[in-house]
Amino acid sequence: MWKKQAQFILVSIRSYSRISPPPPAVIRVSEKNVAHLGPQKVGPKPRQLLCLPPFPGHNLPGKNWGQQGQVTAISWVKYYFDEVQDSVIQSHFNKGLVQIECMNRDDFSVELEGQMKPVRKIKPNEVMEVGARLYMPVSVMESRLSKRFDTIPSGTLNPNADEIEYLQRLVKYKDSAILVLNKPPRLPVKGNLPVHNSMDALAAAALSYDYDECPKLVHRLDRESSGLLLMGRTKESVSLLSWLFSDLNNPKSSYKTWNDACEAMCQRYWALVIGSPKEKQGLIHAPLSKVMLDDCKTERIILAHNSHLEASQEAITEYRVLGPMINGCSWIELHPLTSRKHQLRVHCAEALGTPIVGDYKYGWFVHRRWKQMPRVDIEPTTGKPYKLRRPEGLDVQKGSVLSKVPLLHLHCRELVLPNIAKFLHIINQKSENLHPALSSKPDLLRFVATMPSHMKISWNLMSSYLV
Repeated sequence: MWKKQAQFILVSIRSYSRISPPPPAVIRVSEKNVAHLGPQKVGPKPRQLLCLPPFPGHNLPGKNWGQQGQVTAISWVKYYFDEVQDSVIQSHFNKGLVQIECMNRDDFSVELEGQMKPVRKIKPNEVMEVGARLYMPVSVMESRLSKRFDTIPSGTLNPNADEIEYLQRLVKYKDSAILVLNKPPRLPVKGNLPVHNSMDALAAAALSYDYDECPKLVHRLDRESSGLLLMGRTKESVSLLSWLFSDLNNPKSSYKTWNDACEAMCQRYWALVIGSPKEKQGLIHAPLSKVMLDDCKTERIILAHNSHLEASQEAITEYRVLGPMINGCSWIELHPLTSRKHQLRVHCAEALGTPIVGDYKYGWFVHRRWKQMPRVDIEPTTGKPYKLRRPEGLDVQKGSVLSKVPLLHLHCRELVLPNIAKFLHIINQKSENLHPALSSKPDLLRFVATMPSHMKISWNLMSSYLV
């Protein structure tokens, strides 16, 4: 009996000893501060190298090398990568990323085309020999691609007939000098490397019409905002509009009609804010500063302090409350007198204390406390409780004020500007005596854009009374 128990114990211990140890793991912390076991970090992958053709040793077309045998390594690389910026090539040499194949086996070796070949670092001023091969990382070609997509040329976009028709439906006004569009929300205005469907690129691909030049942006709207966007169609109009939208104290012109039209120019936004400003109307004069967050990547705009230790820009905004506060929100009209990045959003959130609905970047804490439930407010005309009206069959889950995640409620509704096409003739002719067909045209152009669908739903739900 005892032998059987001992045998059973030995067998159990022996079987347990055969269990393989767990794979090595490390504790990792996710973005939501949750710890979990994860695999060990994989080491760096071998760098992918690009092999240049053997140096020919004779004069190449399009380049005057001077005496043969005096071509340096950096000159040969610049010739081969003609589209790459010189600073990028110089950076690769400075980091020691440019290597040359050599015959000495004692040097560093890399695997190229399935074979180990000895290479060494080469200096930019070393003279190239006939048949010498250089090796560079593929990152030099990636910089070539980034240069190609810096401005996202229209040739990279091929919109179909439906997309062109949709873009042309956004155009509210078109003449020989300008285009006015009603930009939808969530469409970026200016593109960069990861953004290819920006408004400037789409306009260049589909809104040139019969012009050889592509329309150019003269001002910006945030990606999440919507409303009137102005573009110039010619170099003269772009230059004149950029001058108009600049915040510099530009000198007066000798033409009185032009000066009067410039003074009447304005932009007006409608926004739905959480809460209501203490004063029904007023002027916000609060300079703005740009700061970097702890991650050293994200920028934020804040109100500048009076310490004068940080750079700041003057920012002025006029505002007016449009109606009573209903469901904890109120509609206001904003008139920016300066053009600063995120000016209206920061002024509403920090200066007025009423962040815009859907602005989670500058009003996150207020959104967390905000109760998105229908409440009863007092109607100012009768003094009776006001019940929130919800039209029958209306879908409130489309980014409106009652959806779980509302979209940004900021819309450039009105734009008043000089008639650029008319005043370009006046400036070019240096005379206000125009052809009767031109003189009959108005000096000012006024445009009003309809709100996007999510703001229309919020407007109908709240039934604000204009004052």
